[in-house]
Amino acid sequence: MRHFRFLLSAVCVAALSAPAFADAGDIVVTGQGLANSPGDAAYDVISIDKARLDLSASGRMEDILRDAAGFQQFRRSDARSAHPTSQGATLRGLGGNASTRALILLDGVPMIDPFGGWVSWAALDPARIGHVRVTRGGGSGIYGAGALAGTIELSSVGPEEATRLSASLAYGSRESIDADATLTARLGGGFLMVSGGHARGDGFIPVVEEDRGPIDRAARYKQSRASARAVIPAGEDIELQANGSFLLDQRDRGVPFTGNSNLAVDGSLRLVGRGPWQWEASAWVQHREFSSGFASIGAGRATAGQSLDQYNVPANGVGARAEIRPSLGEGVNLRLGGDLRHVSGQTQELVIATNVGRVAGGEQEIYGGFAELALLPSDGVTLTASGRIDRWRLRDGRRTEINRNTGAPVAANSAVYPDRSGTEATGRAGIAWNPDGASAITVRAAAYSGWRLPTLNELYRPFRAGNDSTVANPGLDPERVKGVEGGVAFQPLANWRLAATIFWNRLDDAVSNVTIGANTRQRQNVDAIRSRGIEIEGFATLGEWRLHASYSHIDPRVRASGAAIALDGLRPAQTPRNQASASLDWNRPGLARLGATVRYIGRQFEDDQNSRRLDDALTIDAVASIPLGAGFTGELRAENIANKRVEATVGADGTVERATPRTLWVALRYELR
Repeated sequence: MRHFRFLLSAVCVAALSAPAFADAGDIVVTGQGLANSPGDAAYDVISIDKARLDLSASGRMEDILRDAAGFQQFRRSDARSAHPTSQGATLRGLGGNASTRALILLDGVPMIDPFGGWVSWAALDPARIGHVRVTRGGGSGIYGAGALAGTIELSSVGPEEATRLSASLAYGSRESIDADATLTARLGGGFLMVSGGHARGDGFIPVVEEDRGPIDRAARYKQSRASARAVIPAGEDIELQANGSFLLDQRDRGVPFTGNSNLAVDGSLRLVGRGPWQWEASAWVQHREFSSGFASIGAGRATAGQSLDQYNVPANGVGARAEIRPSLGEGVNLRLGGDLRHVSGQTQELVIATNVGRVAGGEQEIYGGFAELALLPSDGVTLTASGRIDRWRLRDGRRTEINRNTGAPVAANSAVYPDRSGTEATGRAGIAWNPDGASAITVRAAAYSGWRLPTLNELYRPFRAGNDSTVANPGLDPERVKGVEGGVAFQPLANWRLAATIFWNRLDDAVSNVTIGANTRQRQNVDAIRSRGIEIEGFATLGEWRLHASYSHIDPRVRASGAAIALDGLRPAQTPRNQASASLDWNRPGLARLGATVRYIGRQFEDDQNSRRLDDALTIDAVASIPLGAGFTGELRAENIANKRVEATVGADGTVERATPRTLWVALRYELR
């Protein structure tokens, strides 16, 4: 806790004092980190630009990311109706549980929950994001542990894209309101950006109509967010970037006793040097307070009783990272650096039926160093290789249960777990070849490895979802991935591109929820998840028209033995074979902008034993934006316009829950340039 308070104080002081640097002459800052490495040409990287971020019917980042073939969350629901703990993100079919297996960064800072590994998507407002890069494939190398399936980099909007004032107010189905505003002010050569937003809705009933009972009700939500960002020249070639954000996210799961609340506070500082020897140094803090209720459901869904009150889950994360790029001449790009992270957290909860109080949690720390070299030995050839060594430690792991009637410890369910530590070495390498350096065709290949430490939630906290229970496992080992891929891209024009990638991944010691009894699972390391498939991406711009399409076919399979032998050859839970997305946009400035997005998600299984199937779904979203003059724009938006049934979960009793039904919005937007 003292580390958290110290770093939080440092961030606040730096942010408040930042305007002191505003007199640095005519220096103009970018608000971004250092440029991407030329070695990225060897990897499977796609971009989502500001124009696409602004044309989303839902206005939700987790929905926009589905433009990247193979991106998925553990559940199909978004951050308005899903339980927050189910919102982990992954790529390439490397799923199986709700923890995030993709490394998600905002301005270089990890955005994954310190305790549970899920993502507070409601804090990531697309209105303040300028660009998204998705690198599919493990082993981020330069950004640290956690990139098993890939890396998702979000960059805040820059000074050239931001308006002095932007505000919007939207009213939608089921008494939904979504409002946000952003104010941007120039500070000498830098800028200050302050934004805030609020969303609420009466929600829809998650359980499908034929399975509902008297207890089922609409799942309401209320989400408030605020952020501040200052980017200031701190020298001739140096800029300071200070970020802070706040989120209060409150949801109901559509059954009595299932309300939940998430408080998220983040702060970071980044110094960027753009001289002959380029460098970055950053530090960040995270604070979370989470609470949630859980219910047991009676026969016919006629009654509900409170089963668990998870009344407080405090968690903190601190971290730092430094990188330097020596000046080695034309065609040579070297990156050297290191990073460290420390997280701590615990769950505090009451088991209602037995009146037993439970406290479970611990601490983790990871620190490591990296090196990456990219070479351009001749026209059209890019070579790259990177490696890193990490040291990890688990400590102070514990689980304590006390009978609140007697005050006596429940010895059978209480333990102090031994500290553990280890070392992980990972790397990646790739080559890209573009004949003569000017061909429309680029061929590339890459190999990589990566790793992830199980979260405190996976290690120490049992949980219940409906009538299904999952038992924690303090003996879980780190997950390790290795993979290869090859791809070809055809880009005859700057705005025309078609690319395909084939890949093979093996995730060893994959943490899965393994069935050990009736309605009971335990987190275990299975031997592996093997995933192979193909991803296809394309975009084209022709005058006022723009098209983007993606498709992924993935065949993930569990490799298991011993106690988990029954899972061998099955598909991991919540991993569809086929996903597709296509967006068509027509834009005539001053007249109108129209867009439609079609998405398909294939059938998948709810459980590890592949006994409960979720049907496939095809949805259509649409947006119409019309300038009204004087900076005002009117919008009509429609999510799931055909009101297709998108199955999100199916319980052991066969009860099906759905994701977002048809939702219509009318909005008014204002911009002051």
